[in-house]
Amino acid sequence: MRDHQQNQEDLDRAYAAKQPFVTKDRLESLAERYPTPFHLYDEAGIRKNMEAIRDAFAWNPGFKEYFAVKANPNPRLISILREYGCGADCSSDTELMIARSLGITGPDIMFSSNNTPAADFELASGLGATINFDDITHIDFFERATGSIPKTVSCRFNPGGLFQLANGIMDNPGDSKYGMTEEQLFDAYRMLKEKGAETFGLHAFLASNTVTNDYYPALARILFDLARRLQEETGCRVGFINLSGGVGIPYRPEQRANDIRAIGEGVRRAYEEILVPAGMDDVAVFAEMGRFVMGPYGCLVTRAIHTKDIYKHYVGVDANACNLIRPAMYGAYHHVTVVGQPGGPDKTHASADATYDIVGNLCENNDKFAVDRAMPHIDIGDLLVIHDTGAHGHSMGYNYNGRLRSAEVLLRSDGTDELIRRAERPDDYFATLDVLPEGRALINACRDCGGKDE
Repeated sequence: MRDHQQNQEDLDRAYAAKQPFVTKDRLESLAERYPTPFHLYDEAGIRKNMEAIRDAFAWNPGFKEYFAVKANPNPRLISILREYGCGADCSSDTELMIARSLGITGPDIMFSSNNTPAADFELASGLGATINFDDITHIDFFERATGSIPKTVSCRFNPGGLFQLANGIMDNPGDSKYGMTEEQLFDAYRMLKEKGAETFGLHAFLASNTVTNDYYPALARILFDLARRLQEETGCRVGFINLSGGVGIPYRPEQRANDIRAIGEGVRRAYEEILVPAGMDDVAVFAEMGRFVMGPYGCLVTRAIHTKDIYKHYVGVDANACNLIRPAMYGAYHHVTVVGQPGGPDKTHASADATYDIVGNLCENNDKFAVDRAMPHIDIGDLLVIHDTGAHGHSMGYNYNGRLRSAEVLLRSDGTDELIRRAERPDDYFATLDVLPEGRALINACRDCGGKDE
């Protein structure tokens, strides 16, 4: 009996360990105005986090965060980051267009792409972006596409093998399609120098979503030492070192969040031990954090619309993997909080005495947000919050089964809210069928039934 009680207490603590950044009352009010599902973002949290990042790397005068647009390409959110001096890490022509629309051009854009089409390179060049070459063969390809090599360039490094820290294997760069070998990197620097490049950058991404303060400092030591050797052996001036992304967030309630101040201090120590003695104390440190910047400050708000009891207990919600694909694609964990419904109890701290699979409505069995998850009893109509969707949430959306992507709402620092992306409508889904008479008929039918109305 005591063991059972202890186990239930453990389940209750685990369930309640992560709480939404919005109250039940406020969430109910939002859900009245914006039909579920929708992604909700916390401006106050984003701002507080950006201040912490800025302060953690203030020791490096050239530090710059290039927000990874792929993580969340909403211009309204990126405009908040711009207030803190953030640039944009772009990987495609459309991401470059988003940056351009916000007035982000020139060295405020880091263009880190792979298998890049010529048109993408042309646009990046036209915007004056810093080009981060993923492969040595892209140098000639870029020159043919644009006609010249920029004065400032960067190259992406892949050391191969396994990347390990004291707490174990973090990732497998040797199985990654990105970056150049060390030998290729030295050859690329020499080639670029011959073609007129004057200032060089070094970039690497060796592990994804690391929940440890040791990753950036360990990566920094690798890149700082490599930069020192590159400058000594090629005569190329290294102007910046880009630590890229990889600093993760605690998706699971038992995980401890990274301390960005400790991370910044670890990078500073490596800088002073390796670069300063080499006379390279003017090298800028860059980052391309997307998940760490935005991930915890977004959630997917959904509603329970069905229950099903067969061999397991299922709760069907009005969201699906089109709104958040990470659990289906990677088996990724996202914490789920049952909030409740108007007139009902607040379930955010209730006893997690039921076990459910939380599922969407796609014709795919992997369309599950949670499997065998302990949580409070769920009633039809209850609002649920799926945590940590601020990065790689809406941005990875798709339209399988003709399901439409959700709206995005910003909870402003002053307590007001703002619709920053409307939900897709059927006429959006059919828009590219306008080359067919059947497609035009579908679009017109949507318009006739009010599909264009807000």
